[in-house]
Amino acid sequence: MPAHSKIVDEEEVRKWLQEKKTYKWMVEYYRDVYKIETTISMWANYRRRHRLQRRITRDDDLIPWHVEKQHRWRYDLVMLRLEARLREGQELTAREAQRLSSWRASLEEENAVVHYDPETADGFFLVPRTSEDTDIIRQPAEKTTLRRRAD
Repeated sequence: MPAHSKIVDEEEVRKWLQEKKTYKWMVEYYRDVYKIETTISMWANYRRRHRLQRRITRDDDLIPWHVEKQHRWRYDLVMLRLEARLREGQELTAREAQRLSSWRASLEEENAVVHYDPETADGFFLVPRTSEDTDIIRQPAEKTTLRRRAD
């Protein structure tokens, strides 16, 4: 039986996706209300098959590295994620916009770009901008991220 046949009301699902309900929430709601077992991957596949907007932004130009687990919540990476959302046209909260603006100003003031070195404790560093730097990061020789932009 195809996964989409478990969906009781497609308009309801589309509304949830627009409201950014989590897939976990959807699984629990279907279990509690409709007594239907679903999976997170079923909801993700539904969104992808119907070409609905992704819930998160992937920008492998801004975050081209495979980031080690211990570095995933470093401030510079969080700011790169916000920048990626902004570039994709997503709205930021006032606090997020303020933090990003302040961080971008510090990059400009220091004439710096973000560099990632997974071999170090901190992982992310601001390094002096060179003529080869065309964005806010120091591009690595090759992308190592496992999380590509394409759907």
